[in-house]
Amino acid sequence: MTHTVLTALALVLAAPAAAQTVPAQVEQLRDSALHDEHAWDITEGLTTEVGQRLAGTEAEARARAWAVAKLKAMGFANVRVESFDMPVWTRGAESAEIVAPFPQKLVVAALGNSASTSPEGITGQVVGFETLADLVAAPDAAVRGKIVFVSHAMPRTQDGSGYGYFGGPRRQGPGIASKKGAIAIVIRSIGTDHHRNPHTGVMSFPEGVKPIPAGALTLPDAEQLQRILKRGRPVTMRLTLVSQTGHGQSGNVIAEVPGRDPSLPPVLAEVLAGTPEPFIQVIFDLEVDRTTAGRACLIGDAAFTARPHIAVGTAKAAEDAWTLAAALDVASGCEVVEALGAWSRQQIALGTAAVARSREAGTRLQNGTWSVGEPLPYGLYRLGDSSLADE
Repeated sequence: MTHTVLTALALVLAAPAAAQTVPAQVEQLRDSALHDEHAWDITEGLTTEVGQRLAGTEAEARARAWAVAKLKAMGFANVRVESFDMPVWTRGAESAEIVAPFPQKLVVAALGNSASTSPEGITGQVVGFETLADLVAAPDAAVRGKIVFVSHAMPRTQDGSGYGYFGGPRRQGPGIASKKGAIAIVIRSIGTDHHRNPHTGVMSFPEGVKPIPAGALTLPDAEQLQRILKRGRPVTMRLTLVSQTGHGQSGNVIAEVPGRDPSLPPVLAEVLAGTPEPFIQVIFDLEVDRTTAGRACLIGDAAFTARPHIAVGTAKAAEDAWTLAAALDVASGCEVVEALGAWSRQQIALGTAAVARSREAGTRLQNGTWSVGEPLPYGLYRLGDSSLADE
């Protein structure tokens, strides 16, 4: 038993070392990326030459144009914008201040899709909650008519894994506060950097819930508000979060790196590589199991269409017409339907053979199994198909 445990422990201790083995090619790519500033240059160029670019705004339109020019300059193919309409929310004047008991200004930013206050803002008593769960558990009477504050502090982790759970106050907090009758909500920014730059993000109100002003305080300001609330005296805040809603146009900037399918015939691969904007159009061949219905009949491509082309369209239409005329010449009265039936069986055999030959040619061309000097399958007849082939 002891030997087994020690063996298992040795395997566990050896596992990290084995996991660190990296193929040479991967190492080369990693090292190259660590010393390459190309990605940084793109990001720096976009943020410097365009700046803020909220979705659906004029600034984002300039960002799309910037991206199209950049991608083309980098050699990408088929660079284009796929536009679409969307609702647009834009922020305006933003401020927060404690009016009493200890007057001071706070730094705040509106959450995306926040309702707007008037330019003068709103003033109300602050009710604080340590966590989102505390807000959920609070009676409506404790919230109604007040400005809600939720801390729900996100802990610092190396991988940022807390962001999902601790983002609840931003995503669900405004809707919960509104349902309970709050006039506004401010939250502690979802993050761990201790600077006076508020961290915001988008949120939405559940259907049927009245939107209220919602903002994020910087971490130092949120902690200051917590200390003020702990003094036990009523806290009054004036909050201004002006915003506008409307509709605008956004878009996805798309670029391509054309590749090659090794299974394609070389000539087709060369054509595709040299086409600036290749497209795919599905083309079907056609064959039918009957060409007549009573005294109506199908001739030419209406009955059989060979793809790829093997130069049979005109010849088959002519052949159908000649043989049809010949069949009707010897028929009269009630014999016409029977004559058309016999003609149909003959032409079905001919059309089926032509389509099958076309499919065989297409498969062999794709697979590259066509031998140099081998006869090409063009024409309505192949040697042996009909006595007409010998004429």
